[in-house]
Amino acid sequence: MNKAELVDALAAQASEAKLTKKQVEAVLKAFIDVVTDELKKGEKVQLVGFGTFETVERAERKGRNPQTKKEITIPALKQYFFQSLKFRKFFQLFIIDYYEIR
Repeated sequence: MNKAELVDALAAQASEAKLTKKQVEAVLKAFIDVVTDELKKGEKVQLVGFGTFETVERAERKGRNPQTKKEITIPALKQYFFQSLKFRKFFQLFIIDYYEIR
């Protein structure tokens, strides 16, 4: 689903609230802007029942160029990611329990 399809789906759901497609698009843009700004500040955005947007700083590390086999330095970077609640629940219920049993 792309952004336009998401706006259409949200507008269809929001028809009872009497929101137009343009208003829904403005709300979606505002949501994306707020999440982006918070992530740039290094904050976590947690939506209960949905998931969490986070920023992770990855340290500089060594790697190899697969073509030349020459060692290279991979620079440090900030990485943004989303972790869904379903994945987190799966991880907590099955993976952690598996290791506690062993």
